[in-house]
Amino acid sequence: MAIDLRERLTRRRRTGADRRAANAAANLDRPPVFPGRWVSAISLIAGPTLIMTGTLLRSPFYYFVPYQLTAYTQHPALITAAYTCFALGFVLLLPAVVTLAQRICATSPMWGLWGGCLVIVGLFTRTFQFGTDHLAFHLTDVLGLPTMLDGIDGYYDAWRDTHWHPFRSMSGPAFFGWIVLAIGAYRSGALGLGRSISLGLMSVLALGTLKGTEPQSFLAVGGLCLAFIPLGVSLLRNGPRPTRRAMIWVAVLIGVHVLMTAFGPRG
Repeated sequence: MAIDLRERLTRRRRTGADRRAANAAANLDRPPVFPGRWVSAISLIAGPTLIMTGTLLRSPFYYFVPYQLTAYTQHPALITAAYTCFALGFVLLLPAVVTLAQRICATSPMWGLWGGCLVIVGLFTRTFQFGTDHLAFHLTDVLGLPTMLDGIDGYYDAWRDTHWHPFRSMSGPAFFGWIVLAIGAYRSGALGLGRSISLGLMSVLALGTLKGTEPQSFLAVGGLCLAFIPLGVSLLRNGPRPTRRAMIWVAVLIGVHVLMTAFGPRG
């Protein structure tokens, strides 16, 4: 019996190794066509890093809504930085998710398609929620904390009473899309078992207006970092450096963006 169990474990290990080898071979000559190797790598590294930064910055404060608004009135710069990093990290995750979905599609097309689409819909849902966070903080400056607390309570009551809203119906993909993507990553061989499980932990990350760092947040975001950052590093290593022409265009685009940021509001 012990020998049979050992043989089964050996077969499973070989199957997993074969799956990963097949996926690596399928992706060897297929660098991310869109959005490209460099954008993909930066997204895979910077997105989770920014989300973890935001999670750490707001972790000293209790996660429930009144405490988040109170923390903002006491530490406006810190809370603004925390929520900004968190939101920007999820925006930057879009190229990362597209890249992983493409790698999954090399050997498991349906899992890559559905997992990628569901997670992307969830990213848009979270971006919608971040917009309400941003508005709530700035209205607190104008209306004061007591009025804003009553306003947020009314907002949640109205949200619960609404029979249908497009972003309300997208809450499911925001949670379960990560599980589908994680299963696809494992079945296709794009990620190993451990990193696939880590990716699936993103399904426990809370969703909603003014939701701070909950106990399970570190588990979810830590799993995302473990799944995505090594993949981004491998993309940076396995390819040529950007050309001088590409670097010039990057510098031009950054310069234009800086000028528009500095002088756009005045104009």
